[in-house]
Amino acid sequence: MSEVYSQLLAQRRQKILELVLNNPLLVDSLLEPEKKLNDSQIEQVAQQKQLLTETVLLLHAADIADILESLPEEARQAVWQIIPVESRGRILVEASETVWESLIECMSDQQTLQAIAPLDLDDQAWLSRFLSRDLTGKLLTGLEPKQRARILQLIGKDRGGVAQVMDFNIITVRPNVTLGVVQRYLRHLKKIQSGTDKIFIIDHQNQLLGELLLTDILIHTPHAQVLDVMNPHPVTFQLDEQAENAASAFERYNLISAAVTDNEGKLIGRIAIEDIIDLVNQENENNIRKMGGIREEEDVFAPVAKSVRNRWAWLALNLCTAFVASRVIGLFENTIAHLVALATLMPIVAGIGGNTGNQTITMIVRALALRQIEPSNFSFLFLREIGVALINGILWGGVMGGITYLMYYNLALSGVMMLAMVLNLLLAAFMGVMIPLIMTKLKRDPAIGSSVLITATTDTGGFFIFLGLATLFLLH
Repeated sequence: MSEVYSQLLAQRRQKILELVLNNPLLVDSLLEPEKKLNDSQIEQVAQQKQLLTETVLLLHAADIADILESLPEEARQAVWQIIPVESRGRILVEASETVWESLIECMSDQQTLQAIAPLDLDDQAWLSRFLSRDLTGKLLTGLEPKQRARILQLIGKDRGGVAQVMDFNIITVRPNVTLGVVQRYLRHLKKIQSGTDKIFIIDHQNQLLGELLLTDILIHTPHAQVLDVMNPHPVTFQLDEQAENAASAFERYNLISAAVTDNEGKLIGRIAIEDIIDLVNQENENNIRKMGGIREEEDVFAPVAKSVRNRWAWLALNLCTAFVASRVIGLFENTIAHLVALATLMPIVAGIGGNTGNQTITMIVRALALRQIEPSNFSFLFLREIGVALINGILWGGVMGGITYLMYYNLALSGVMMLAMVLNLLLAAFMGVMIPLIMTKLKRDPAIGSSVLITATTDTGGFFIFLGLATLFLLH
């Protein structure tokens, strides 16, 4: 995106936000067209509405979706009213699931079908996941039998599967034609879907035989046969594969597009790099939400009551872990009463352990995502993390031991501080390796709950180790 266009987009975005956020009368009139206004108000609202409409309709569907997600619900609905129904489908495709409910709740079934009708089959299949069963039935009724069968094939699939990112915009040819014939065929099509770098070779039973790069069509003689130039062993995906596996393969093999086949090797559709980029961005956003204890479908402008319901479970879990840590401290009330300095030092032990655990978890989760962890290399990886934690524990434990001595002139307390940091860092490294692996074994996402569990472990363990050592060496 050029700098000039970026500036222009920012200006238009700012203008739209100012119009709908600073003019409640405009928002009310868009939501309630029958509302009575005086003459001056009618003229003012008409001017503002015209300016808002002109500005919104100049934007790309993705930019409109982004602006809608940046608005409170009433303002979002107001802007949604000025968008023509036939243009809403593309915006719904670009919008995140977090605002879907608020966008379609005010649309009738007829308007929803009218918005979806101009879209490609893969986009219709994607949006149909969010429709009621009756509305999905109406959508399917209006399609040709072949199109209906394709959508039904995608609707029943896992939302995390390849079907989520697949489209039906494929170009196919037979293997026994020449490249000159292929060139004439492409010119006859007049339009090639974005993200197309190859065409697919099939037989009469729609069996995938290979792929032919567009560059090969250009650099080889027109008299060459497709069979002699094509790649007979392309990278392909099956409909039931996980979309994240496809994303990894695109990154690993530098793919721009790839074929999707069924279990018998028949060509169904393709995956394009633009869909993979959208998938990665969506997954990153969802993971950020989950790591903060927020559901993926929560809208940042959702009502307070809804947000409270979405977040209470994680807060309850954190409260439980904090209570456990407090009870560990309560076990050593007598020790802390005899040596108040312990109260100021124990958060340091717990904090450094939590940081080490999160560092280890980050490394392990990354390795799991890249499929770098195997049974054969697990012991090396485990001993490596333990070694790193031991060295860091001795180094920074020694530093904190020295600082503790300079603060309290207590050699025994300094030794306890150093030993506690070493042991807690070892505990953090051990749990940082084991927690993601156990969660993966239980088929849970290791990137989500690991940080909460490691914090609870290092806090509780850090307090217990430090106060236990202090009781053992300072009081007895």
